[in-house]
Amino acid sequence: MLKEKLAVIGAGKIGSAILRGVIRAGLVHKDQVMASDLSKPLRQSVAKALGIKVTPNNGQVCDFADIVILAVKPQIVDPVVEEIAERLGRTKLLISVAAGVPLSRIEGNLAEGARVVRVMPNIPCVVGAGASCYAAGAHATARDLERVGLILSSFGIALPVEEKYLDAVTGLSGSGPAYVFLFIEALADGGVQMGLSREVALKLALQTVYGSAKIALESGKHLGQLKDEVTSPGGTTMAGLYALEREGFRGTVMEAVLQATRRSQALGKGEA
Repeated sequence: MLKEKLAVIGAGKIGSAILRGVIRAGLVHKDQVMASDLSKPLRQSVAKALGIKVTPNNGQVCDFADIVILAVKPQIVDPVVEEIAERLGRTKLLISVAAGVPLSRIEGNLAEGARVVRVMPNIPCVVGAGASCYAAGAHATARDLERVGLILSSFGIALPVEEKYLDAVTGLSGSGPAYVFLFIEALADGGVQMGLSREVALKLALQTVYGSAKIALESGKHLGQLKDEVTSPGGTTMAGLYALEREGFRGTVMEAVLQATRRSQALGKGEA
């Protein structure tokens, strides 16, 4: 259990997913949690779904919490941080999940000595299967990192990295679920094209991806070895793999990670 009170500024997809994850894991009680958002419908939705206190006032959540998670769009990080700087001071920990925004930029708008940790979680945290990385700011303590690791680990895996790698983390695991959803949809579409019903094709595609990931996680084998174990000479799987390689599947996925990383870097520079 986490003894500190926890608040999120920005109760959108990732902010609410984090709250749902820590509550679901039993890391905090609902009365230890609060969220702020300018959108009244969003506040009402989060309050109803999670049973927590909500407010449109960012200062109010800063007064309430010991740990504040900043989950707003990168384009509005600066004014929001400036707004809450005095309320945070040096006694409260700020965790930023704003994609691409560097620690130095956040720290520059806070009181000298303010403690900040930058993290990159992903949407599967809502089902306890998140993949997150985190990096310490200049004044973050070992205790701060321990608490951040505890929060992130409550809904998946959490890995400490140097900040310079967080844009790549964003491009891979942050954006990665969308790539996987697209692949699952395409896999199901292939089954429908070959005559399967949409319901059957989608169930097969979902279970195939889930089962394959489970084998990869639990076996510890190299992915190339696992691929070869499914592939027999001249067989159906080899024919499918040949089609994927011929169409540049591997390079296309790598390019997706590269482009998402570059976009994260651009957001960190304040580009629209």
